[in-house]
Amino acid sequence: MADLILKDVAKAYGDVKVLSNIDLDIKQGELIVFVGPSGCGKSTLLRMIAGLESITAGTLSIDGRVMNEVPAAQRGIAMVFQSYALYPHMTVRDNMAFALKIAKKSKAEIAAAVEKAARVLQLTPYLDRLPKALSGGQRQRVAIGRAIVRDPKVYLFDEPLSNLDAALRVATRLEIAQLKEQMPDSTMVYVTHDQVEAMTLASRIVVLAGGGISQVGTPLELYEKPENEFVAQFIGSPAMNLLPGEIVATGAETVVKLAGGSQVRAAIPTREADMGRAVKLGVRPEDLQPTEAADHIFEGRVEIVEALGEVTLLYFERQGEAAPMIAKLPGIHADLRRRQVRLAADPKKVHLFANGRSLLYR
Repeated sequence: MADLILKDVAKAYGDVKVLSNIDLDIKQGELIVFVGPSGCGKSTLLRMIAGLESITAGTLSIDGRVMNEVPAAQRGIAMVFQSYALYPHMTVRDNMAFALKIAKKSKAEIAAAVEKAARVLQLTPYLDRLPKALSGGQRQRVAIGRAIVRDPKVYLFDEPLSNLDAALRVATRLEIAQLKEQMPDSTMVYVTHDQVEAMTLASRIVVLAGGGISQVGTPLELYEKPENEFVAQFIGSPAMNLLPGEIVATGAETVVKLAGGSQVRAAIPTREADMGRAVKLGVRPEDLQPTEAADHIFEGRVEIVEALGEVTLLYFERQGEAAPMIAKLPGIHADLRRRQVRLAADPKKVHLFANGRSLLYR
C-alpha cells in the first residue's frame, strides 16, 4: 500500500483548462473522497491518477516514484467503474481471476486470491454464476473483488454506486465501509456526487469546484467549519441558508444586523476594523429553531411544509431572493403551514462570510 502525492497538477484540453494547482497528499490507509458539482473535474482527476488521462503539468507520485509517464498497467492501481465492466460470458470466478491470468500467476496463487476476495465480499456462493444471474449490488461486489485480487497499491472508485437503486446503494455503501475496516492499510480514492457516501465513507473529503480544490478536510470539518460559501452550501442537505447583513459590534462575539432589521450574535471574533463590513450570515436549516426572542435570524410565513417523518422541512419565501429560507425541525410540524414563524440559532452555530470566505479563516 502507498502514499499518493499530487503536486501542482493541472489538466487542459487545448486552451480549455479543466484543473489547475491541485496539491494533495494522500496518506497510506486513507479513504479520500472527491466531491463537487457536475463538470468540476473529479472523474478527470481520478483518471489522471489511474493513468487513463495524461497530466498536463505538475507531478503525481506513488510511494515516492513519479508516475506521470508510467503506463496505467504498471502503476499498481486497480480501478472500479460505475458500469461494473464485467465479461458477460465469464463466471464470477473467471472475472475475478482474469487480471491474474494475464499477469501469468500460478493456478494456486489465482485460486487462493479469488477465494480470499470472495470470502471478504461474501461472494463464495456465486463464484460459478454468470453476471446476468446476479443483482446489481452483487455485480458491483464482483467488480470490487476483481480489484482486490490484484493487491494494488491504490484503489480507485469512480461513482461505483450510481447505477444502483436506493436500497442497494445503502447496502453496498455499508459493504464498502466494512471492506475498508478489513483492509485498514489500503489507500482508496473514491469519486461520488452523493454527499451521504462522502460523509459516511471518507477519512477526508476533497471538494472540487472552479477547476481547483475548494477545501480538504474530514467530513465534520467541512460540515462545521466550511472555509467558503461554496463548501458551506455544497456540504449538507438542505443547503446552508445565507442572509446579507452588516457587522454592528465586534469583539470575541460579533453582532450582525440583518436586512430585516434584527440583530444576531455570532460566536466568531472580529476586529474593530470590521465594523460596518458587509457580510453574509450562514446558518444550517437543522440549526434553526422557532423562537419568540427579539434577536431572531428570520421571521416569515411558512409557505411549504415537507413532513418526512423523523424531520419536517419548513420553506419560507424571501422577498427578492431566488432561494427560500429553510428550517429543518425534528419530528412532525405539519400544523405550521401558513403560520408566521420566527427563527433563531445558537451563536455557536452561526457562520459569517465576507467576499465568499469564512471569517474563521483569516
